[in-house]
Amino acid sequence: MNPITMQLAADKYIRMALEEDINSEDVSTNAVMPEGRKGDVQLICKEDGIIAGLQVFERVFTMLDEQTRVECYVKDGDAVTKGQTLAVVTGDIRVLLSGERTALNYLQRMSGIATYTRKVAGLLEGSGTRLLDTRKTTPCMRIFEKYAVRVGGGHNHRYNLSDGVLLKDNHIDAAGGVREAIEAARAYAPFVRKIEVETENIAMVREAVDAGADIIMLDNMTPEEMAEAIRVIDGRAETECSGNMTRENIATITALGVDYVSSGALTHSAPILDISLKHLRVLEGES
Repeated sequence: MNPITMQLAADKYIRMALEEDINSEDVSTNAVMPEGRKGDVQLICKEDGIIAGLQVFERVFTMLDEQTRVECYVKDGDAVTKGQTLAVVTGDIRVLLSGERTALNYLQRMSGIATYTRKVAGLLEGSGTRLLDTRKTTPCMRIFEKYAVRVGGGHNHRYNLSDGVLLKDNHIDAAGGVREAIEAARAYAPFVRKIEVETENIAMVREAVDAGADIIMLDNMTPEEMAEAIRVIDGRAETECSGNMTRENIATITALGVDYVSSGALTHSAPILDISLKHLRVLEGES
């Protein structure tokens, strides 16, 4: 995540998260630390995984106090192990205490997604099929969660509804059919936009191919149905399979030759990576 993206997009969400957690004051911190004192605290990994979100973690603290310093010993995308010290945060102890939970919430969530994505992407290695995320993200967390997917070795599908044309079942029903939906999208969308259409059976696949869809999604089909659909498409459109694609079953489609597989589980079902801030020290003689 580059600094421009951080300033333009991520900052507003980080600020909202801090405002959610600090309504008027941090009563606990102000009780034990009424005056500013300099200190440091270690970022400790408590299980093996892939780290993601270190810039966001740091930004939480620097938003509270720009003098805070975070010295990282790893970078996003690195494999980390249980017991490893990942970073040291130094600054006003009141900032370290008040920012701790928000900073860890981001880092744990993003690292969990990167860890899960890395495992799923490994199942597709060598197949030529690219792993995609979806819009099944936590509200106001999409920029962070989709970044974590990339760190884990996956790729991003469209970012939001303005980012591309994807005609799903309800769009098709609203338009009156697959062909009608594709023709309406072709007439309305800018010519640079690809048109993707969701299909649930071979008849819909045939209609989508004949109507000139650029990408055809094979939704909740069996491996046998997907194989038949790919034969019908015969290279005339890119192919994406979707629907209950998880770490447990994604290996079943690796031999089909599908171009993409999209998995909502990357963002909605990944467990957090357990990471903590420990061993806070007051730096004597500093204030």
